[in-house]
Amino acid sequence: MEKNFLLRAVELSKISIDENCGPFGAIIVRNGEIIAEAHNTVTRDNDPTAHAEVNAIRKAAQNLSNFDLSDCEIYTSTEPCPMCLSAIYWSRMKKVYYANTRQDAAAINFDDEYIYNELAKPIEQRELEMKKIEIPEAKEVFNLWMNKENKIEY
Repeated sequence: MEKNFLLRAVELSKISIDENCGPFGAIIVRNGEIIAEAHNTVTRDNDPTAHAEVNAIRKAAQNLSNFDLSDCEIYTSTEPCPMCLSAIYWSRMKKVYYANTRQDAAAINFDDEYIYNELAKPIEQRELEMKKIEIPEAKEVFNLWMNKENKIEY
C-alpha cells in the first residue's frame, strides 16, 4: 500500500512538470485513505511557498477542518525541503515517506543544502541579516495571548 501511495505522489510530480512547475508531488493519507493531494505550483502561482507538501497540507487541513494532522501521513516524491519539513512538523504528522533524496534533487538544480547550512548557524552568522528591535507593545500582545482564556492552542 505504501508503495502505491508513493507512486501517486510521483504521478503528481509528472503532472507538475506538464504544468511547467517543479517536479514534485505529495499526498496525505489518513487510515489508508487519501485526504489530499497536490503538486508544486510555485511558478504557476508566483508563490515561493507553493511546494507540493505545503499545498497538500493546506488542502488536508481544509478538507478535515482541522490544523492538527497527527493522524495522517505524508507521501512525497522527494525528501522535503527545510520549509516543507517545518510545515510537516507544525501539522504534527508522524511519518514521511519519500522517493527521491535531497541529493537527487540537488543533482537537477533543486539544492536546499544552502538553507540547511544557514539554519545550523547562529543568527548573527547567517547571510540573511536579522535585527532584533525592542518594542514593548510586542510583549504586551504576547501577554494578552497568555492570559486569554478561550484561546485555541496549537
